[in-house]
Amino acid sequence: MRMSILDQVPITEHTATRAEAVQSGLRLAQEAEELGFHRIWFAEHHRSAAFASTAPEMMTALALERTERIRVGTGGILLPLYPVQKVIEVMALLGQVNGDRVDAGVGRAALDDADYGEKIAALVHALGTQHPSGAGEPDGRVWVLGAGGSAAPLAGLVGAGYAHGHFFVPRGGEAATAAYRATATEHGHGAHTVLAVRVITAETHERAQQLAEAMLLWRARKDLGFDGPIPSAETTARHEWTDAERTRAKARSQAIITGTPDEVHTELTALAEAHSADEVMINTLTSDPADRLTSYRLLAERLME
Repeated sequence: MRMSILDQVPITEHTATRAEAVQSGLRLAQEAEELGFHRIWFAEHHRSAAFASTAPEMMTALALERTERIRVGTGGILLPLYPVQKVIEVMALLGQVNGDRVDAGVGRAALDDADYGEKIAALVHALGTQHPSGAGEPDGRVWVLGAGGSAAPLAGLVGAGYAHGHFFVPRGGEAATAAYRATATEHGHGAHTVLAVRVITAETHERAQQLAEAMLLWRARKDLGFDGPIPSAETTARHEWTDAERTRAKARSQAIITGTPDEVHTELTALAEAHSADEVMINTLTSDPADRLTSYRLLAERLME
């Protein structure tokens, strides 16, 4: 099973400024390469107190300069915000400089765009002339991000890869990935499926739970209108939870896989098989970059052994 990383470039108690968060994300790209991960993608978020990656194509360019083998890309560019020709030219330029290890992941979040499908088709066509499908990668190295809606069959229709966001919607992904594969096959395209999952692991079950609880506190408070940095496990242990926070955290916990490496391995393997995923892309949010690196290292040692 191929393993990759989705980095949202988190702002935390330990990386309190955007500059520190960005530097931590760039170090993670280097560490991911050393650990043997297949690719690392950078997300796009705006006006966020928790995430520093506002320009994933720039994070991609900076990470490519610091690495040699790992695939690097956007996960993803919010395509409704930009003219498609600009995205084509930026991603083509990165490919011209760095060869065939640049991925163009695109999404739309909750943004409306009547031309969304046409834009993706244009990306696949233009970038596909530079890098035709092969070696387990789709035409143009274009990936469509989705969470179970219309994105899956759209990706299959135009010949893009499909990255399913399990951590956005933890149920129903099997139908989405099946729809993608069916549509891709019907239109003569290869199917390339990535499953994006939020995971936290540690040497012990108890430590993994502490780190997961900190992430859940952040997520619960965000749901309730407070957008702030990712808290540390120590801060979370001192926090007096409200009933509303606990309710939201319990609901959000369904979208996280946590535990020891063996426990996580069992769940991830089952999820990948259920979704017929070629690859699992891990997203880990912890306050301390050292805890995040430990989690990725333990996963690499267990899942890629």
